[in-house]
Amino acid sequence: MFKGELGDLLRKAQEMGETLKAKQAELAAKRIPVSVGGGMVKIEFNGKGEALSIAIDKELVNPNDIAMLQDLVLSAVNQGVREAQRMQQEEMAKLAGGLRIPGLTA
Repeated sequence: MFKGELGDLLRKAQEMGETLKAKQAELAAKRIPVSVGGGMVKIEFNGKGEALSIAIDKELVNPNDIAMLQDLVLSAVNQGVREAQRMQQEEMAKLAGGLRIPGLTA
């Protein structure tokens, strides 16, 4: 009887691992567009928090005020990372079936 229970547990763990891999691939395929400065800085992230592209309006590029450009880019990056983290937490919480598992749910 114990062998059967252990076998079931191992099978469920393997299934969970496969589901987790699929969820990670799904997150990597999702896109999170971020725009700051009235659309003058745009960055697109994937659901894993990786920046995929950046677009900066040429009117924003002023050699005499590089600090503003830096602030806007930093703001966009931080916003995108936060959105990706939120998306990851939501998806992992769904995967965990509402269980509070350290590292998977907030």
